[in-house]
Amino acid sequence: MSRILIIEDDPDIALGLQEDLARHGHDTDVARDGEAGLRRARDGAWDVILLDVMLPLRDGFEVCRELRRLRVKTPVIMLTARTQEAEKVLGLEVGADDYVTKPFSAAELRARIKAVTRRFADDDDSAGTYRFGQCEVDFDRAELRRAGVVVDVTALELRLLRVFSRSRGRVLTREQLIRQAWGDNVYIGDRVVDTHILNLRKKVEAVPTSPQHIRSVRGIGYRFDG
Repeated sequence: MSRILIIEDDPDIALGLQEDLARHGHDTDVARDGEAGLRRARDGAWDVILLDVMLPLRDGFEVCRELRRLRVKTPVIMLTARTQEAEKVLGLEVGADDYVTKPFSAAELRARIKAVTRRFADDDDSAGTYRFGQCEVDFDRAELRRAGVVVDVTALELRLLRVFSRSRGRVLTREQLIRQAWGDNVYIGDRVVDTHILNLRKKVEAVPTSPQHIRSVRGIGYRFDG
């Protein structure tokens, strides 16, 4: 059984989610605006947070960004009625682990919940420290240091670093990165992957425009030389 926080201002959607998740053995609670959701997410012990984008007081992007700033690592699935790729990219950039576009089926959402909780558990099971160049990644503490200085990273960026650390010297396609960092049954475009790699390079490379660690392999994907 998972403990799931639902941050959703639409009472019908929130109730429907609660009823379906309860039928499948999950324990849920609801916050109806961004401020209340942030407090509950920060102070509670949750396995997953379902976070609507359009919320009163604070929108979902602000809530997710603040949670990651506070180093809350709980997996976040954003619920959005927006289909534009730019909105999805923004959600992932602020630290969300996945997104579901409304309207969605209950079965799809349960599958996404299962996928993010499995990835989170896998990350916990394979913790450790990895060093490359001037960087040190402490997966136990979810922390990246460059030249001894702590650098803010999202949960997704840490998963990408874990994937790269396990595949040093190998060329990984974008499809492989999506499957290993985002999970199965997650459908995102190449541009989303490239945006995250660009952001990650800014944090680990001495000269992001001339990367020495996360190298592009034209027409295929990326190779990690760490």
